[in-house]
Amino acid sequence: MFGAKKYSVKKNRGLPGQHGANMQRSSEYGKLLRNKQTLKRLYLLSEKQFGKIVKDIAAKYAKNNGVTHDTALFQFLERRMDSIVFRAGFAKTIIQARQIVNHAHFLLNGVKHNIPSTFVKVGDKITLKPKIQGSVLYSQNLSENKNKLPSWIKVDKSTYTIEVL
Repeated sequence: MFGAKKYSVKKNRGLPGQHGANMQRSSEYGKLLRNKQTLKRLYLLSEKQFGKIVKDIAAKYAKNNGVTHDTALFQFLERRMDSIVFRAGFAKTIIQARQIVNHAHFLLNGVKHNIPSTFVKVGDKITLKPKIQGSVLYSQNLSENKNKLPSWIKVDKSTYTIEVL
């Protein structure tokens, strides 16, 4: 045993901190709720948006395409326009990605688009507006991007185009 007996892990069952003995450990429900809240905040979704994705969209997709419900949920969260712009490296954070999509800096299949929550389909092309392509922001973000691109996104840095495979 390492250290003094008063620090025994087996003896101390409470949580750390001044009020740790009074706190309860999370139940299974509490852990699931915490995970749901984390996922919701990671993608900046409201409860209503998240519920719609979980109940309606992902459930039907999972049932019809033979994938698990969790896999379908992640596919839909990742196929949102703001998430794709972030993953492609055009933005440093998901918040910045939402803002630049909101400001209509991107064209979805050649049409002006400013809704970050739009689900992008396979084969769709997202292009930076020609007026903005000379902007330092995008060239800097693309050059600084150290994140590995997902296999289902193809980015052409010369034409500022993202294609969903």
